[in-house]
Amino acid sequence: MIRFPERLLAAALLLPALFSTGCAEQTDARSDFAKAIDLAAFETLAVQHEGRIKSFESVSRTVMGWVSGPRRYQDQSPSFTFLDMAFRPAAYDEADVIYVKNKPMRPQIVQALRAGPVGSGTGFEARAARFVETGLISPAWLQDAGVQQLLVTLSNDLVRTAKFVNMVQDALMVRRPEVLHGFLRMVAPPGADEQQPWLSLVAVANAGAVQQALAPLRPGDPEGPDPDSVHADTWRDEVGAVRSQYVDLQRAWAAEDAVAVNAALAALQTSLPAIEPELYPSHDRLSWESWYFKSKSMTWVWVLYVPSVVLLLMALAWGWGAARKLGMASFIVAFGFHTFALGLRWYVSGRWPNTNMFEAVTTAAWFGGALALPIEWWARRTGMRNLFALGSAVSSMVALMAAYYLPVALTPAIENKMPVLHDVWLYIHTNVIIASYCLMFMAAVSGLLYLGHRLIGGKPDHVVLGGAGSLMLGGPGLGSGGGAAAGTGSVGGSDSAPRPSLGRVLDGVTMVLMEVAFVSLFAGVVMGAIWADHSWGRPWGWDPKEVFALGTFLVLAVLVHVRFKAKDKGLWTAVLAVIGAGVMLFNWIVINFVITGLHSYA
Repeated sequence: MIRFPERLLAAALLLPALFSTGCAEQTDARSDFAKAIDLAAFETLAVQHEGRIKSFESVSRTVMGWVSGPRRYQDQSPSFTFLDMAFRPAAYDEADVIYVKNKPMRPQIVQALRAGPVGSGTGFEARAARFVETGLISPAWLQDAGVQQLLVTLSNDLVRTAKFVNMVQDALMVRRPEVLHGFLRMVAPPGADEQQPWLSLVAVANAGAVQQALAPLRPGDPEGPDPDSVHADTWRDEVGAVRSQYVDLQRAWAAEDAVAVNAALAALQTSLPAIEPELYPSHDRLSWESWYFKSKSMTWVWVLYVPSVVLLLMALAWGWGAARKLGMASFIVAFGFHTFALGLRWYVSGRWPNTNMFEAVTTAAWFGGALALPIEWWARRTGMRNLFALGSAVSSMVALMAAYYLPVALTPAIENKMPVLHDVWLYIHTNVIIASYCLMFMAAVSGLLYLGHRLIGGKPDHVVLGGAGSLMLGGPGLGSGGGAAAGTGSVGGSDSAPRPSLGRVLDGVTMVLMEVAFVSLFAGVVMGAIWADHSWGRPWGWDPKEVFALGTFLVLAVLVHVRFKAKDKGLWTAVLAVIGAGVMLFNWIVINFVITGLHSYA
């Protein structure tokens, strides 16, 4: 007979398999032409975009994100849709490819369409319902006179809808073939100047653009003799071959000749890297970047944290040793994948990932695991063991789930750093701040567990020496000055020592995390003031993010006071830990996405 804990264990271990199976059962809605096109190698070619060299896979995802948001048209890959939209633009005039992010705007657009000639068309209601659900609408519908009038009206509401109207207008502009062709800056310029702009595949058909690219090889008189005529002639010949191959690609694609398209793609895959090999990035980096984005920036790693959360909760509830060991093992495996994802992004971007919201959220969660593991080793013989890993697993799971399910808000695109971020304080102040934020979230996890323990009748226990003091001196019984209280729901140290109560353990874990967060957040705020003085000429400017970072710190300061004055110390510590996490999340979510300030870039 299978006992209840074993059933939970089986369910926890099956979650990743069930998740992947559900994804694999989706039907493929692509056309036969789309299925026949092989873009795997082409996606790893280099494109100059927004000042850095990226893979075509990365650029196509970014550009299609501006057009279709997080949606895919007919299950097509972003790279295929990008090229198809560029080479066969008329095929998308009536296709639902433009994403309207603001949900309240969608019924208004449908109402405007219903009042015009579009509303009387066959199948309008079913298609309109799909638009309200998915947010995807065709360019033709957006050109309806009633919709255009509505968009003008909505653009006047600067607070609620103007930016969403601008996103729609930008999507309509980006989908134009001349704009898409312009993004294909895939021809490396002659010479070894990394700052010189690359040429688009369309531009190489323009003799003037080719002559301008050759100008650096002719200092003084652009029409004069080439000091490196052999290099210039070779580059010109190679560019001519690329121009011919690109023309072949356009013709074959427009005719939907898959065999000819694949042949033209193969020719470009060979020709483009050979134009200026010294300027061309390594194939390994471009391949890894392409794989990284194809794998959803590895945000699916959240599912690997689920078994560790379930198993460690089982170990906490029932004291089941097997669940504890399996939970820690699964946590280490998930953290290993998380570390690989962070390191891979670092490799493909060429910088430590902490300069936008996606990177801040995922890196902060990683810091939680990096800090939890050494604390777990320190607390391995105390009743606090496993709970730091549990808090880290929940934090990482939530962070990666947010990145996985909210790709529009937390865009994974690799962007350039803004000028103010080119400073050593980016790697000091920012990392300390986001690490302290993750610690606060972890403290809220143990705080909520404490509140749940009290809700079901647990005793008002707390550690007398504080978190760090109990951890350093506690040993198996947490060593609080009042002795180790035993009772139901106890968790454990060694078999020979008395076990501390669950309330005391949870309070101790919350205090450890809040104490470390208090020190690190204070240090981060001070470092931020130093950086602000260096970058903006003043240490404090009452910027919204500065204000709420200070507010978060004040919550921790109140907690310190509560530990001295309140009678029910454990309860108020847990409550303030949850409030502190709420203020921290408000700072990250509302300040970044609603209120504009000097920190809006982060």
